[in-house]
Amino acid sequence: MDINSDMGELNRLLADRTYEKLMDHVTSINVACGGHAGDEAMMTVMVLMAKEIGVNVGAHPGYPDKENFGRINMDMDGNQLLVSVRDQIQLLVDIGVDNGLELTHVKPHGALYNRAVNDEEVAQSIGEAIIQVNPALKVMGLAGSQMLTVFDALGLDTMAEAFADRTYESDGTLRDRKFDDALITNPEKAALQAKMMMKGKAIAVDGSEVPIDAQTLCIHSDTPNAVAIARAVREEIK
Repeated sequence: MDINSDMGELNRLLADRTYEKLMDHVTSINVACGGHAGDEAMMTVMVLMAKEIGVNVGAHPGYPDKENFGRINMDMDGNQLLVSVRDQIQLLVDIGVDNGLELTHVKPHGALYNRAVNDEEVAQSIGEAIIQVNPALKVMGLAGSQMLTVFDALGLDTMAEAFADRTYESDGTLRDRKFDDALITNPEKAALQAKMMMKGKAIAVDGSEVPIDAQTLCIHSDTPNAVAIARAVREEIK
């Protein structure tokens, strides 16, 4: 099971070595590429660090809205969104090439990801953006969601994703971050959820069982206790 983490978003997590420590426990990282967060300097640091440690590197494009960290919806037409996502991915691809590293995947960020779960047009724009950069790139999307259906139809290689540090609604979507129980910050609880996901299910906030069929588990680097969570999850599922 792949374990992924979103990185290159916050300078404080670079300064306190959270990113470096996380890379010891994950197998893939998703690097912010200038939309919701990140700049060329941070991307270069992430690429070099990942190359040295030996983890897969993917692009983490989001809505071009650093003020809101890409966590609120933006009204963009299909072509505007395609161009924005394509250019973000291409920038990281180019930085990778300059530093002898080939990207392996793409994972949309935040509100863009959540909108693509149920909005086929948004998912289509993301998928077409990936194809324009490199159709061989894999794409991560929420397990069981419509976004994966769209990506599959475009001929992309998909990776169904589940979240060890997030709670779920009964329909299989992620609990909105506006709720206090949206995040799982206890390493033991996150590891227990990951173990359950390995068996094909999760328990939603209302107590119902949600089927999960995932190839990668996410741990957000900005979740409190992220390093301890990643360590616990890796120990539980190895």
